[in-house]
Amino acid sequence: MRVIISGGGTGGHIYPAVTIAKTIAAMTTPCEILFVGTQEGLEADLVPKEGFAFEAVNVRGFERRLSWSSVQTVFKTMTGLGQSWKIIRRFRPDIVIGTGGYVCGPVLLMASLMGIPTMIQEQNVIPGVTNRILARFVRKVAVGYPEAKEFFGKQMDKVVATGNPIRPEVIAASRSEGVKALGLKDDRLTLLVVGGSRGARSINQAMMEVYRHFGGNNDIQILHVTGQNEYNNIVSLMLESGIDRAIAGNITIAPYLYDMPQALAAADLAIFRAGAIGLAELTVRGIPAILIPYPYAAANHQEFNARILEEAGAAVVILDAELTGSLLVDELEKLLSDRERLQRMAEASKKMGHPDAAAAIAKMAIALANTSE
Repeated sequence: MRVIISGGGTGGHIYPAVTIAKTIAAMTTPCEILFVGTQEGLEADLVPKEGFAFEAVNVRGFERRLSWSSVQTVFKTMTGLGQSWKIIRRFRPDIVIGTGGYVCGPVLLMASLMGIPTMIQEQNVIPGVTNRILARFVRKVAVGYPEAKEFFGKQMDKVVATGNPIRPEVIAASRSEGVKALGLKDDRLTLLVVGGSRGARSINQAMMEVYRHFGGNNDIQILHVTGQNEYNNIVSLMLESGIDRAIAGNITIAPYLYDMPQALAAADLAIFRAGAIGLAELTVRGIPAILIPYPYAAANHQEFNARILEEAGAAVVILDAELTGSLLVDELEKLLSDRERLQRMAEASKKMGHPDAAAAIAKMAIALANTSE
């Protein structure tokens, strides 16, 4: 079986693609997989490190206004279609799968026009513009949330709610392994704070008040991933605020965490943005959360993602514009003082998890690949 997977720009599009690729490869032999992305996106670095072949096309996203840049984008898109045709013609895939990002546009469109089975995987409650357009051409659409179906309108009959694909190591890791790997204490509640790979300044700054309030508390330990760009700033703020991690004894900060599956396994409560894959990982582990959606996400999709968890009783939502250190401390105190509520949230979160999502998407892809015109 020969598979082209296209997706990129952000980790939220790339990591699901990698998970789907690995799952398909484990289910069918022989299997050859080619990723198609852009040289500018994270995929150009991440995908080869995962051991997959990678090729790039020259394309970029459209602006939401008419400008010379928009005209240039049209020409780049036409170039991208031509490059996609060449790649597809040479590789001869049995199926082409898109996981989001503007690079999917020319690749999936060209594959569809060439009569090759195609499908897309949409992670968010509010589908991206590219995927909504592509839904008219592809044969199947796998969505992370059932609520996303309505946004595909007349194409709704193609849509299957599978959940979002999760790395198997996230599911497999145990709490005892996570605690040991990260040097944490097994008898304390672990608060995991992550603002995304680049960090979140508003969350990081609000955490100063959390440090002051909970520093030295023997009932809780804090693991805070600041993001590479924010780490030095947070260390400086802590020094200026007189917060000494060594004296507190329950605060661990890191710019980036390569063993995130271990951190999720150790976590009892999380403070997160509301990217679809991050939420999928929280729910598959059954971790209650305080969610602070990124306010500049396209179509405000992170807030919609977060509200789904809040309505299910799995999370508390604080809007970024309303976030303060004191508000964050208040919400944490409410949760930590009501362990029964925290347990109910954990159970609600677990019910929303889809540990078999990658397998369901892979089976759908294999079935499509085996379907002749």
